[in-house]
Amino acid sequence: MNGLVIKALAFAAILIVATLVVVKQMNIDLSDPINAITMIGAILIATLSFGVAAKYIAQMKTDTASGELAEENWDGIGEYKNELPSGWAYSFLGTLIWAMWYWTMGYPVNAFSQIGMWNAEVKAYNKKFEEVHKNADAATLQQMGESIFLVQCAPCHGTTGDGLSGKAQDFGSRMSKEQILYTIKNGSNQLGYQMGAMPPMMAQGKDAEEIAVWISGGMKGKQPAAFAACASCHGPDGKGMNGMAPNLAEYDNTIVEHVVKNGKKGALGKMPAFHDRMTPVQVKALATYIRSIKGE
Repeated sequence: MNGLVIKALAFAAILIVATLVVVKQMNIDLSDPINAITMIGAILIATLSFGVAAKYIAQMKTDTASGELAEENWDGIGEYKNELPSGWAYSFLGTLIWAMWYWTMGYPVNAFSQIGMWNAEVKAYNKKFEEVHKNADAATLQQMGESIFLVQCAPCHGTTGDGLSGKAQDFGSRMSKEQILYTIKNGSNQLGYQMGAMPPMMAQGKDAEEIAVWISGGMKGKQPAAFAACASCHGPDGKGMNGMAPNLAEYDNTIVEHVVKNGKKGALGKMPAFHDRMTPVQVKALATYIRSIKGE
């Protein structure tokens, strides 16, 4: 065997041994088929790469060019019309076949993934979390809710829930007079309540003004007669008729759940929907903490 080929194969062997040593030190499980296939591929690539490279380097020393030249040439340099080496063609075809097997049977694209494993672990943890905290007392919920608020809500609503000077919802009160007048004028269909969309212009002029002042003032004193248009959905007390429509009096668990699930358009921009990022207990805890900001 050519001396250069022997040296190349020896170098490949050293690389393979070094790779096996690293794998052993990293405690990689070679019983896993994916890890095993990867190692076999690495060994084959190292062996073939150095062996083939050495073979052709040696061959270049003795071989002479032969075959039919193409008519085109560049600065006297021409190109032979030789066929593609069979080894290259078979290697390319073999790679395509192996890729199709790998994607469909060896390691299907819809099989295991790190994201899938993460989602499964999160789902299992959330189930355990819900079981542990399903009967949490108010103090625990408020403490939990504060932690959630500071991570998820404070960047827009401020650490104290003041809405950063009007840039987002101020949790110190349920709704401002301006918000109520805007909603009466434009209607609302953001939160997905069972009552459906609130049509615009349910009240106008003085009636709208009285409704807005009464609600923003905490619903104290005599209820405006025009509020009857609102009571048909929100209830005579404005509390949303057990979750059928938004609660106008306070931040109950239902309204927090709907905002978390659906997002909401606000002065700072569109609040994104958090979907399944929070468990039911966490939503309940967040609502508990938000109510504490309002001082209820």
